[in-house]
Amino acid sequence: MQKDKFDRIISFLLGASWAIVIFGALITFKVFLFLGFSLALFTTVVFVVVAFFLILALDSFAINRKRLDEAIKQTELLEKIYTLNKPHKTL
Repeated sequence: MQKDKFDRIISFLLGASWAIVIFGALITFKVFLFLGFSLALFTTVVFVVVAFFLILALDSFAINRKRLDEAIKQTELLEKIYTLNKPHKTL
């Protein structure tokens, strides 16, 4: 099954987001480590939580796109059923 441009872009952004979470958490921890272990751990957890919300937003875009595609298919089927079963007016 061929993916359209939207699906490819979302897939790429999801993969890049996971890489940013992993490397960003490591970098955030190392940057704040000189202020103390507990502060570095806290800022890293905050960074990861915010990044997970961004990943969740990207995933919701993909899910809503699939929901829209299904709604379009259902609308087409309902229109076909309606045209086949439309009552004919007789004068």
